[in-house]
Amino acid sequence: MKGKEMDTQNINLLEGREKQVYEKTAGGAEVDIACEKTSLSGSVSQRACVFCGSRVVLYPVADAIHIVHGPIGCAAYTWDIRGAVSSGPELHRLSFSTDLQEMDVIYGGEKKLYRSLIELIDQYQPNAAFIYSTCIIGLIGDDIDAVCKKVAKEKGIPVLPVHSEGFKGTKKDGYKAACLALMKLIGQGSTEGISKYSINILGEFNLAGEAWIIREYYEKMGIEVVATMTGDGRIDAIRRSHGASLNVVQCSGSMTTLAKEMEEKYGIPFIRVSYFGFEDMSKSLYDVAQHFPERPDIMEKAKEIVRDEIRKYYPEMQKFKAALAGKKAAIYVGGAFKTFSLIKALRTIGMSVVLAGSQTGNQQDYKNLKEMCDEGTVIVDDSNPVELSKFILEKEADLLIGGVKERPIAFKLGVAFCDHNHERKIPLAGFIGMYYFAREVYESVMSPVWQFAPRKGGAQ
Repeated sequence: MKGKEMDTQNINLLEGREKQVYEKTAGGAEVDIACEKTSLSGSVSQRACVFCGSRVVLYPVADAIHIVHGPIGCAAYTWDIRGAVSSGPELHRLSFSTDLQEMDVIYGGEKKLYRSLIELIDQYQPNAAFIYSTCIIGLIGDDIDAVCKKVAKEKGIPVLPVHSEGFKGTKKDGYKAACLALMKLIGQGSTEGISKYSINILGEFNLAGEAWIIREYYEKMGIEVVATMTGDGRIDAIRRSHGASLNVVQCSGSMTTLAKEMEEKYGIPFIRVSYFGFEDMSKSLYDVAQHFPERPDIMEKAKEIVRDEIRKYYPEMQKFKAALAGKKAAIYVGGAFKTFSLIKALRTIGMSVVLAGSQTGNQQDYKNLKEMCDEGTVIVDDSNPVELSKFILEKEADLLIGGVKERPIAFKLGVAFCDHNHERKIPLAGFIGMYYFAREVYESVMSPVWQFAPRKGGAQ
C-alpha cells in the first residue's frame, strides 16, 4: 500500500472505488485520485443529488419563496435542513411543493405550477420566486421556463427556474444550477452609493449567524459588504452585487462558478478564503485588506482585530490542547476547502488527522490535501458508510467530523462526533467559532460515555 490505491482485500472496497481512495505513505508513487464523477451505483454515497445541491445554496435567500416542482418527497427531503438564520423575513423557512400526483405526471404539471405560483405570490408578496425542477419534471418535460416567464410578467417580480433534475449529475451540478439562477438577478439593480472599498461574500450561508460575525469583522476594517450570497440574503442586495470591487469566496465548491461568471461579465476579481480556524480566519482578513493597498488603515485594523480576538481565546484553547494532544480525527465533509481548514484547526488543539475526505473535491484540491496530510492518512473522494466505518476502525480515530448523515456512523462505532455541516445551530466561523469548535471537540472526545462503547472495551 505504498503511495497507491488501497488494497481492496484489506479494506473491502467496492469494485470501481479503488481509484477514489489513497493512503499517503513514505516513498510511495504519486497517484491522482479520481474525482468529479457520478457516484458508483450501489455504494450508498454520502452525497446528495443535483436538486439538493441547488436547494441548499439558494435556500437562505430569505425574502424569496422556494417552490419544489415535483413529488412531495423531494420537498420533504430538503425542508429546513440548513441552520441559516435571517435578520428579517423568513420565507426561506417555509417549504412549498406542487406535490405532483399520478395524473399530473400523465397530463403534465404546468397548470398546477402556474396556480401554485399565483396563489403563493398573492399570499406572501415575496421579492422573487425560485422554482426547482426535480427528476420527474425532466422525464415528463414540463416547460417551467415558460411558466416562470408568464408569472413574472403578470406579477412583476423575478420568477427564476432552477434546472436541478436529480439524475443530471452530482451535487456539484446543483451548485452550478443555483449559480446560473443567481446570475439572472445580478446586474438588475442600481450600484449607486456603493463604496470603492466593498466586497461580496460568496458561499457563506449564515449558519447559526456566522455571516453576521464575518460581516462585522469586515465592517470594522472599513469594508462595505454589498451582498452575502446567500446567507441572510436579500433579492435587492443580490441584484446590485455587481457594484462590489471584490468577491470573497468562502465555500469554493458551491460558489466558484458564480465568482468566475461575475469576473467574466463584470470584471470583478475573486479570492478564495476560509473563515474557520484562527489561521485561516486571520488570512481571510489580511487577503481582503491587501486588495486595497491604497488604504493602509484597513490592514492596520485587520491586524488589530486578529490580535484582540486571539488574545481573548488563546488561554482557553491551550487548556483544550493539553487534554486533546495525541488524539486522532477523521474528516468527511462536503467541500475539500473546508477539509484544509479543519486539518489546520485540529493541529491547533494538538490533534492529528488520519482520514480526510470530501464529496465535491477536484484534482487540485486532492493534490493540496496530499501535501497537507501526515504520513498514513487516508484520503477519499465521495465515500460511503462502509468505507468510512472501516477506515475509522483501522486508523483508531477518536473523532469523526461530518454532517447529519455521518453522525450515526460515529455513534455506532463508539466514536466522538462533531457536526460541521449545514444543519448545526452553533457558529463555527470566526475567532469565536474556533473556540466553540474546540470546546465541542473537547466535550465530545473526552466524554466518559465512550468507556461503555464496545469499541472502547465496554460490554459487547
